[in-house]
Amino acid sequence: MPSAITYTRFGGPEVLTFSEVDMPQPAAHEVRVRVRAAAVNPLDNKIRRGELAGVFPAEFPITPGMDVAGVVDAVGDAVSGIALGDEVLGVATGGAYVQYALLGGPVVKPQGLSWEVAAALATVGETAFRALKHLDVRGGQTLLIHGAAGSVGAIAVQLAVARGVTVIGTAGAADLERVTGLGATAVLYGDGMVERVRAAAPQGIDAVLDTSGAGVLPQSIELAGGPERVITLADMSAAQYGVRFTGMDPSDRAPEALPELAELAAAGKLTVPIWRTYPLAEAARAHADIDTRRNRGKIVLLP
Repeated sequence: MPSAITYTRFGGPEVLTFSEVDMPQPAAHEVRVRVRAAAVNPLDNKIRRGELAGVFPAEFPITPGMDVAGVVDAVGDAVSGIALGDEVLGVATGGAYVQYALLGGPVVKPQGLSWEVAAALATVGETAFRALKHLDVRGGQTLLIHGAAGSVGAIAVQLAVARGVTVIGTAGAADLERVTGLGATAVLYGDGMVERVRAAAPQGIDAVLDTSGAGVLPQSIELAGGPERVITLADMSAAQYGVRFTGMDPSDRAPEALPELAELAAAGKLTVPIWRTYPLAEAARAHADIDTRRNRGKIVLLP
């Protein structure tokens, strides 16, 4: 029987258990893949802790994770364009911390794209792509990104810069150099941030993307001149400020993003930093790293 990580109650990383599970069988529009890499996202940790039980109702046992890359070993009857042996990436329909996963919309992995980056790209890449799509930032405009050193923020910086957008990125002191290396003007978080942003962008801020959820919406609205040019991926108080929150509604996604992002990454035009890889059985260690914010980039599990 194949192995997987599961949990039967909400809690800390210790609830994650290395278990044997039944072999999943693909539905008509799904493929099954032998997983080569699975990404760990902060969202996985929030679900594990029970913080999003109202959005993701618990049906224990839960297999965590979303993003995988692997080799197709079974194909549903209604699937076209994908064959046995194809190398693919995408979002798993029944959990990603597994040896065998089901995918409903697989994307062929470009040659030259590593398994680790292929797995790490799906959720963070689509999220960054979608946020920029909603903000409709254009070349010549100035975009402020909070959390520019994070996984989503770093991709958003690169995509925006490639489109000719001037990017101001806020980050902690340890990450300022990294943000600058991505092509943004780095600004330190904390007291005085608004003044530092204004000094860095005397032309003004056209739009703000908050990936941090660090309580910066009032300052963001002030800098953008109103809530309609601010979007957040992480601040649950968005509604009280009239700011758009994106991420919970599946119909709000941008599925067209992944093929483009995969090609950019394979061509070396998009960097997705991998901080560390762990064996599947050490998923709890990966979750502990994210809970304590030790990671500086993506963590990937290798079944």
